[in-house]
Amino acid sequence: MKFESLSESQLRQYIDAETVFTAWQKARIEAQSVRGSMFWRELRGKMTLLRVSTTGAQTVIGKDTPDDHALFERFMKRKEDAGNRIKSLRGAVNEQQRLNRALRVGRVPEVVVRILNAINAAGLADHLTTVGTHALFAYEAACGVRIQPSAMMTQDVDHFFDTRQRMAFFSQMERIGASLIGILQKADPSFKVMDEQKQTAMNKKGFQVDVIRRQAKDDDPHPLGMSSSEDDLWAVQIPDAQHVDSASRFSQVIVATTGEMATMHTMDPLAFVRLKQALSQDPKRNPLKRPKDALQSKVVQQLVDEFLQYRGLT
Repeated sequence: MKFESLSESQLRQYIDAETVFTAWQKARIEAQSVRGSMFWRELRGKMTLLRVSTTGAQTVIGKDTPDDHALFERFMKRKEDAGNRIKSLRGAVNEQQRLNRALRVGRVPEVVVRILNAINAAGLADHLTTVGTHALFAYEAACGVRIQPSAMMTQDVDHFFDTRQRMAFFSQMERIGASLIGILQKADPSFKVMDEQKQTAMNKKGFQVDVIRRQAKDDDPHPLGMSSSEDDLWAVQIPDAQHVDSASRFSQVIVATTGEMATMHTMDPLAFVRLKQALSQDPKRNPLKRPKDALQSKVVQQLVDEFLQYRGLT
């Protein structure tokens, strides 16, 4: 397959945009350590330093000592610096997104980018891996090329849930008081869980999000809802999940047609190749999908051979 290369101006713009967006994401992570606030209050006749979480919970940090005053000053300075840095970088990100749109750098569907950003904002990016056709957007972005549309067309995106990390996932869901469908609705309010396919959410334009998992084993719960809400999505078991379970992660900034950016966390390209090869030869696989599986396997292998050696893939 021949790939369409981005123009020199598009490549330069993507590199600049990726740098700014990555810096903004790092600044947001750093700001997590100074979420909430600190303040002094008189308790039992003594000035006491309290830490307040984002949920309003208060914790005693220390008393009226030089060390505790220094701790308070450092916290407030870090919080102010983090806020200023995020604000500055947010403006830079907005400008880069405008340039992305003007130079037509991106072609990822806007809804996919918004879903990824909603998952990231909820603190769940470590638990959900984008697999399937949409992973090709990450691979082509890393190569500075565009894959022919015949290998890319799809109206659904699959998110693989690693059941081995389910305790950390559900703890985070409980902490933020969220459901997975609620998080998807932050990206597009029209998403609804399908009545007959609880693993699928669909928006008003027919775009689908599927949540998949490995076959239940060891102490995996089954069935598996994605939150305590009965109306939430439920992860569906898939065969060949070992290819995803054992794969290293491949992370890449992707760009929507609108210029908006997100980091996609997907599977190592060579693991993707092995998965698609297996699916293309599986007699239980839908015969209408097997030719596309074979094509995608060949396309990604070619990307690895021609462009991705710098990523140290083996």
